[in-house]
Amino acid sequence: MATITASRRRPRKRRDDGWGNPVVYLVALLLIGLMIGPVLYIIIGGFRTNSQITVNPAGLPDPWEFGNYSGVLTSDVFWRQVGNSAIVAVATTVGVVTLGVMASYVIARYKFRGRGALYALFAAGLMFPITVAITPLYILVKDLGLVNTLPGVILPQIAFGLPTTIIILVPFLRAIPKEIEEAAAIDRCSRLGFFWRMVLPLSVPGLITTGILAFIGSWNSYLLPLFLLNDQDTFTLPLGVQAFSSQYSVDTAKVLAFTSLSMIPALLFFSLFERRIVGGLTGAVKG
Repeated sequence: MATITASRRRPRKRRDDGWGNPVVYLVALLLIGLMIGPVLYIIIGGFRTNSQITVNPAGLPDPWEFGNYSGVLTSDVFWRQVGNSAIVAVATTVGVVTLGVMASYVIARYKFRGRGALYALFAAGLMFPITVAITPLYILVKDLGLVNTLPGVILPQIAFGLPTTIIILVPFLRAIPKEIEEAAAIDRCSRLGFFWRMVLPLSVPGLITTGILAFIGSWNSYLLPLFLLNDQDTFTLPLGVQAFSSQYSVDTAKVLAFTSLSMIPALLFFSLFERRIVGGLTGAVKG
């Protein structure tokens, strides 16, 4: 009897069928559809003609028109703008990561008066939009003689990318055990040597994360190049999309093809390194 009573009192385990709540999946599918739908419409729209878009805006290409994409891919203007965007994005990424890890190392590992205020200053930079500083920034870049040049876009982007980089990297560098630094000091390793030999290898996940964010932000930047670049030879892809849309405003299909090709590099780059971004941010939170 005691055994039977004890077995009746045991709570029954809830059977897990592996599917979870179907409402969650439904909401997730709706959100995915809302985000991917416009992108697919732009990509598929580039395979249509203007008459197909006018007659049936939501239909599929019938027949498929490949001339729009081939016309864009054989254009020298498109590849010149791709090259400009690549130069700006790579230079911005290198500058942001290099200066950011140096500043983060000082804030995280050195003790000096005003360290907390300096870190708070960089944190406040996250709340400072570029639209507020665009006028004085234009005057400064003009005085330096960098208007209509790629360095005139690269330098401000590095400055605006530093706050995010420092906020992410400081927890990484603080999480490095002090015992490692003490052991390196016993082996007569200088602080600079410790930075190159130990700090940089241990903070690779954070460096990759900040580099990816800086690259994507620079590649998609529109407002700053819009104010600083007036020559079409120096246009980046976001400005190229606007100029192309104005030039071929009556050719909607060709504009869709140009737009889809301009956003594919950033989408592929983000998709390939998505796990790196999540892993780096997770490490920053733990640190």
